Amino acid sequence: MAYRLDRAEPWDAVFRSPNREALEAALPGFVAARRWFGAKTRGIRAIRIREAIPILPSAALALLRVEYAEGAADLYALPIGFLAGPAARALQAEQPAAVIAGLSTDVDDGVLYDAAWDPAFCTALLEAIARQQRYAGADGDLVATASSAFSRLRGEDRDPLAPALLGVEQSNTSIRYGERLILKLYRRLEAGVNPDQEIGLFLTERAAFANTPAVAGVLEFRPRQAAAEPVTLALLQGFVPNRGDAWRYTLDALADYFAAARSAGAWAAALPQAPLGELVRGPIPADAERHIGAYLGSARLLGRRTAELHLALAADSGDPAFAAEPFTPDFQAYLRRSMRELVERTLRLLRARLAALPEPDQDDARRVLAHEPQIIGRFDALLARPIRALRMRIHGDYHLGQVLYTGDDFMIIDFEGEPARPLSERRMKRPPLQDVASMLRSFHYAAYAACFAQDGPPAAGLEAWARYWHLWVSMAYLQAYLAAADGAAFMPAADDLKLLLDIYLVEKAIYELGYELNNRPGWVKIPLQGILQTVQAG
Repeated sequence: MAYRLDRAEPWDAVFRSPNREALEAALPGFVAARRWFGAKTRGIRAIRIREAIPILPSAALALLRVEYAEGAADLYALPIGFLAGPAARALQAEQPAAVIAGLSTDVDDGVLYDAAWDPAFCTALLEAIARQQRYAGADGDLVATASSAFSRLRGEDRDPLAPALLGVEQSNTSIRYGERLILKLYRRLEAGVNPDQEIGLFLTERAAFANTPAVAGVLEFRPRQAAAEPVTLALLQGFVPNRGDAWRYTLDALADYFAAARSAGAWAAALPQAPLGELVRGPIPADAERHIGAYLGSARLLGRRTAELHLALAADSGDPAFAAEPFTPDFQAYLRRSMRELVERTLRLLRARLAALPEPDQDDARRVLAHEPQIIGRFDALLARPIRALRMRIHGDYHLGQVLYTGDDFMIIDFEGEPARPLSERRMKRPPLQDVASMLRSFHYAAYAACFAQDGPPAAGLEAWARYWHLWVSMAYLQAYLAAADGAAFMPAADDLKLLLDIYLVEKAIYELGYELNNRPGWVKIPLQGILQTVQAG
């Protein structure tokens, strides 16, 4: 779409009527096509520009209210810049996905584009944090704040910190500054402090937890209305040199494991069927150490780092937002109700999609549906007795993709919580065993994803090798976690540990089933197997 402005008007007149309405009409097509837009199944009714805060003469940070045909609106961040002449033509040729629309003025022709692609805009955000600047908008201010760790993480001013937009765009946009800093620009926004900011600052400035990137600074939008909550826009952290995430590291290890498994042939030994909470008291067999090799040591290290994270989050800081709290009858009833609702909603979806599933998965789906009363009944144990455990702030969306592998250690990242949950739920205090169960499910995902990736049809019994790997890796991880967390106030008694681990494993697998039904039906076998294996072991 092209715009024509009077000669006397600068480019940013697009944020004022009547040009504003034309830009708003062009935005839905651009936003809906972006990977960071999280509501692709909802029809966009309209996009309204709530704020356009100037950062540079050629760029502003816009806050967009995205309205849908049904349901509540969302708030998104979109940096919008203007380029003209040869620079605009080069951007159109080299990064067409960054272009929002064409713009014509009496002075020049150009384009409006996502300014996150502009090194000058990225540098301006870093400098704003360094100088703790404030930018005025119509109804609020963009406020930049540096943490106590900023100077150490930034290094000497003479060190070049050229910005680079990272190529993998997900729900947020990441900008690296040299080898020292990385800025996470949040796209979907909510009123209130993002847990990534809140937990990151706590671990940096109060708990001194070394195995997460330290927070260097924050960008917030602070409305001027009385009692309105701030909105976290971006988080600046120390950059951690790494070899990729632990998911990729695990898949690489599994590729070697399955290569050896193909040579060994079908797996004949039966696996123990007891719940993991019972098996964890026993030893890992020597054969598992031999077959799985060094990755068992990695699982133990990750288990220890997970426990150390929880110990840091449980440190007595005097901050009510982080103080651990006991389970209450109301919280136990909330867990039971929310888990039952999740199962009922997901299994209704499974019934509706059953005929469309890949043929080999339909039998597993029918078996899961047949177990529905048993699955729902497991949650009744939450009301059977008081649970002697504490709940506290946790990671909330913990899996192998949320951990960086440095070559000899692990760094835990991304404390936002599950993106689909509202901010109030993501900040809720929960038992640390929820994180543990989520990581155990991630091991299961990795084992099956690697099994599916084998060239040609899997050899007979190859899936049994996947189950074998998952069981003993999970054991190694859980044993190391329990050893490192032993004696912590948040650790439940043995019976309660078994109960919580069991229900959170089931809940996570059910959540995964709903995700795969809606996004990757070809992967639905993994959560189906996870549900069946957990239920049968119990």
